[in-house]
Amino acid sequence: MHDKVLILDFGSQYTQLIARRVREAQVYCEIHPFDVSDAFVRSFGAKGVILSGGPASAYEAVGWRAPEVVFSLGVPVLGICYGMQVMAEQLGGRVAQAGRREFGQATVQVCADSPLFSGLADRVDGEGRRWLDVWMSHGDAVVALPPGFAVTARNESTPIAAMADEGHRWYGVQFHPEVTHTHQGRALIERFLFEICGCRGDWTMPAFIPEAIDRIRATVGEDEVILGLSGGVDSSVAAALLHRAIGDRLTAIFVDNGLLRAREGEEVRSALARHLGVRVMSVDAADRFLAALSGVSEPEEKRRIVGRLFVEVFEEVARQRPNARWLAQGTIYPDVIESAAGKTKKAAAIKSHHNVGGLPERLQLRLLEPLRELFKDEVRALGVALGLPHELVYRHPFPGPGLAVRVVGAVTREALTIVRQADAIFLDELRAAGWYEKVSQAFAVFLPVRSVGVMGDNRTYEHVIALRAVESEDFMTARAAELPWELLARVAHRIINEVSGVNRVVYDVSSKPPATIEWE
Repeated sequence: MHDKVLILDFGSQYTQLIARRVREAQVYCEIHPFDVSDAFVRSFGAKGVILSGGPASAYEAVGWRAPEVVFSLGVPVLGICYGMQVMAEQLGGRVAQAGRREFGQATVQVCADSPLFSGLADRVDGEGRRWLDVWMSHGDAVVALPPGFAVTARNESTPIAAMADEGHRWYGVQFHPEVTHTHQGRALIERFLFEICGCRGDWTMPAFIPEAIDRIRATVGEDEVILGLSGGVDSSVAAALLHRAIGDRLTAIFVDNGLLRAREGEEVRSALARHLGVRVMSVDAADRFLAALSGVSEPEEKRRIVGRLFVEVFEEVARQRPNARWLAQGTIYPDVIESAAGKTKKAAAIKSHHNVGGLPERLQLRLLEPLRELFKDEVRALGVALGLPHELVYRHPFPGPGLAVRVVGAVTREALTIVRQADAIFLDELRAAGWYEKVSQAFAVFLPVRSVGVMGDNRTYEHVIALRAVESEDFMTARAAELPWELLARVAHRIINEVSGVNRVVYDVSSKPPATIEWE
């Protein structure tokens, strides 16, 4: 039985990063909405509780409170940003609008001994004071401590930047330790997990495999399972895990929807069959998908169409396999979070995912999502532990709707051909230069504009390709990769010369946020 940490979500877009940091420390955790019942909190069996940030004001949002049982469990509690504020309000302190708001990088002074800050410092000044570089994002602040609490960190803008009641092991930090901009944030979270909560670091993917296999077998019994194999890392790892659990009772359905990257279908089918012996059925549905997408420009509508057609194709395949009772998908935690369709339902929706949201009743299949609670790095680690080849496990992420959302505007065969060829050139050059695994994701985008150019002695009026390469630890935030100029110039030269219909190549340098990684 794993030690567990309960994360109560108040609607912060950073909540999933808290979970990621806890998992990185090899401690199991789950995110649940803040308004779960007292009975649920008691039965969860947490070694510690973390209260997330959120958009509300603790002195106004009376209904946005932590369950009172959290403070009677006898386990440590860490409140982050709004989580600290709601802790203060509930325990007898006071929160008000801050005299000076803080958004972005800040510095706080550690001003009291506390296990949470033990030995942590980014700088020590001449008077021996310890300073931490942190990330702030708040307009409210704790202005009066609850009884039993002491200030443990402060700065000029936020006199109570952290607080602690060591007797109860209750802690609050106004800043966000879960983001990379808080340089000692990971160490602070580990202090909470190990020194304060006493957790064991026993959450690993090799240990996860037998547990997941037991759950899958207990869930499906002797039923057959069909899996939607998209060609990406997530569905491939799901196939490997399911095959380990139920063997030939799994049939992976690979749908060629005409929206795949170059060579993708052949590579994935070959890898799964050769390395694992997974039975793969191929369905050629390219004409069907492209006909349905014809003339559609709106990104969410593209996603809905692709999702609907996938379900229709699986429905038809299911009729050919009457013993199939389950449809498995490679849904992972970020899919659920970004669709705001997960357990919390508190955060704002960013975009929908074609494989999130359940199945129509007519399909008469139950949904099986063995990776639903895993982050991308955990999925990759699981793939390695299952014996999948390196080149498949570390393939860059690919959106469920495929190239349909890498063609900005209307999807046409010409646009798909152009972006597929440009994408292949970009990725091949990244591999040749040793950059493919240095970046987290890279791809080409077809833009719905034409530009004037000159080729030879002739004027051209042709298409524009945008290149995107990002570095990211979590895919919830990202920054543009600083690729060498010589590499970008070589990629642009090849695309313009080898891909018919393109006369201009641009590079996207925007970060996430405010942009997303994908263009649509």
